[in-house]
Amino acid sequence: MEIISSRNRVPIACWRSGAGEPLLLVHGTSGDHFAWASSLAALERHFSVWTIDRRGRGDSGDADVYALERECEDIAAVTDAIGGAVNVLGHSFGGLCALEAALLTPNIHRLILYEPSISLTGSSWSAELGARLQALLDAGKPEEALLLFFRDVVKTPPHEIAAMQAGSNWPGRIAAAHTILRELQGIDRYVFQPARFCALRIPTLLLLGSESPPRRHHIAETLHQVLPGSEVNMLQGQQHSAMRTAPELFVHEVVAFLNIHSGRALEGTSSHR
Repeated sequence: MEIISSRNRVPIACWRSGAGEPLLLVHGTSGDHFAWASSLAALERHFSVWTIDRRGRGDSGDADVYALERECEDIAAVTDAIGGAVNVLGHSFGGLCALEAALLTPNIHRLILYEPSISLTGSSWSAELGARLQALLDAGKPEEALLLFFRDVVKTPPHEIAAMQAGSNWPGRIAAAHTILRELQGIDRYVFQPARFCALRIPTLLLLGSESPPRRHHIAETLHQVLPGSEVNMLQGQQHSAMRTAPELFVHEVVAFLNIHSGRALEGTSSHR
């Protein structure tokens, strides 16, 4: 494990394995670096893989005040610390963080966004649901809050929830349950502004589960229209967690995209603040 300091001095825990071009994996809500366990060995055969615990979970630190912007800065800071041109893959909330980080550093070489959590048509959850989540957390029932999140917000099928409960990282998910509501609120406050990304000429793969809800398809199509170097790949028969439910398919799509774009990025450089 290595510790990389964020721009506001929060320690971010990182793990490096494999060999080759660097590939940074950014997990989604309630997860930690174990979210990639089913796909990690296959990815290590092609890349020097970096996984992290985002702030507020696992071996990473946290801050007293939370903001989505700090999460995005964390990803930029880790990318810069890795050094050189880094490929970044973000899933769900981690996909939103990775997209925003691409505006903060010129060192993201290629970008893979797997169903990033961007709200284009309003919340996928209600204030009543948020109140129920908070009540469960306040009552010391983090596992029930976690199950409520997967069942009622993510719409995860029961068999996938059962598989997660049987996994070795379920206790870590329970421990990170306190971060769920703040990330949902961060998504709500986030306003996607297409004009900010029109100059982002990084080759970008938008991964999408064929069985995912229509709103995720709408997000992918919107991003495809906005990002000049993007393409959409459908993960047939999958929803939101193919890295776990279909790791061979997931890794194949990731490796194929990064191999095709193994040369220089599109003409021009990435836009950054």
